[in-house]
Amino acid sequence: MSQIPRTSTLIGCSLLLIAIGASAAGCSSDGNPLSAEPYDAADQIAFNGPTGDGRKADPDKPLEITAEDSDGRITDVTARDAAGRYVAGELSADGTRWHSTSPLAANARYTVRVSTEDEDGAPGRKVLTFDTSRPTTKKHLTVEFGPKAGTYGVGQPVTAALDQPVKDKKQRQIVERALKVDSMPAVEGTWHWVDDKELHYRPKEYWPTNATVRARSNLEGIKISDRLWGGKAKPLTLTIGDQVIAVTDAASHQLTLYRNGEEVRSIPVTTGKPGFETRNGVKVVLGKEYFVRMRGTSIGIAEGSAESYDLPVYYATRVTWSGEYVHAAPWSVGSQGYANVSHGCTGMSTANAQWFFDNVREGDIVKVINSYGNTMEPFGNGFGDWNLPWKKWRGGSALVGGTPDGPSPSERARLRPQSV
Repeated sequence: MSQIPRTSTLIGCSLLLIAIGASAAGCSSDGNPLSAEPYDAADQIAFNGPTGDGRKADPDKPLEITAEDSDGRITDVTARDAAGRYVAGELSADGTRWHSTSPLAANARYTVRVSTEDEDGAPGRKVLTFDTSRPTTKKHLTVEFGPKAGTYGVGQPVTAALDQPVKDKKQRQIVERALKVDSMPAVEGTWHWVDDKELHYRPKEYWPTNATVRARSNLEGIKISDRLWGGKAKPLTLTIGDQVIAVTDAASHQLTLYRNGEEVRSIPVTTGKPGFETRNGVKVVLGKEYFVRMRGTSIGIAEGSAESYDLPVYYATRVTWSGEYVHAAPWSVGSQGYANVSHGCTGMSTANAQWFFDNVREGDIVKVINSYGNTMEPFGNGFGDWNLPWKKWRGGSALVGGTPDGPSPSERARLRPQSV
């Protein structure tokens, strides 16, 4: 029998199997005996899972497939459960062993497709199925994505709230790997652990306008620790609107709103006076309230003191949980555009505040520059996420923290070889 070069046979078979799946015929070449259907490779491989006798695999143990025939080798292994979740794995360089590197899900059914070749390069195949046992504990980690579904501005982070703390780095890696965020168009982004029970996801730059962002969890049934397993999570879909960025210059006392890069309107404002300086940096609109009663006691001003106040406020756009707003301040119109006289909020005329209120939404950006105040804190008082440089943001990921930053999706597309 004429010999077909082993390397070209392997590449051809692997590509064919990947392209057309388990039902595909072997490599074909007119008149070549290797054009037959792939042989049953059952005697060529060993599998450490149950063999159809009613037993179930322990999801705590890795899946392992080895080549039993010294003249044969494993060329490819794919394993996934009934929900479509793939199991990551590694194949040894000599093709004698494949083992899983990601955990199996509990109470799941798996299909494993193993491709082999014999000493002559003829392709073999074996399809294995098995079930995993239920977890021995009823303690589950649940995840709630935020915000609620809807349309948001380009600065809106995706949040994931855990119902139990996860402190161990390896356990965090399991959780983070299962929390997926996809966008159309695609952008580079990653999760950041705010604390043991909360993660935020943001892209490297603001979301593209008109993007669709989807968050989902593949954590259900996955073992996180000896006593903790992943539970169910409701997926989330967000849409992103126009890019709206309002820049407040505390030195020139002007707020300028830009929509999709174009200046729309400049408004005279007043910001925080000495001792009550407005925070610098990027903030994200948290909500809008037509009426708010504002009291000095809410920010630590003693009632009856010279700085005390109790005022009805209209058209209030919130940017921090501690009470910083962009709002109507008819009592300070004479200072707007000339001096900073507020207790930290950005004040403007009622007509301008109504216009601003009507032209921004949650997730839009409000950026303050040239104030003597501190920079907006990244977490705990709203969404100051954008005040962290990208390198530090990546550092808060259990998966990519400390690794080099790769090219963005657009750069990868530009560098990808073009077909001819």
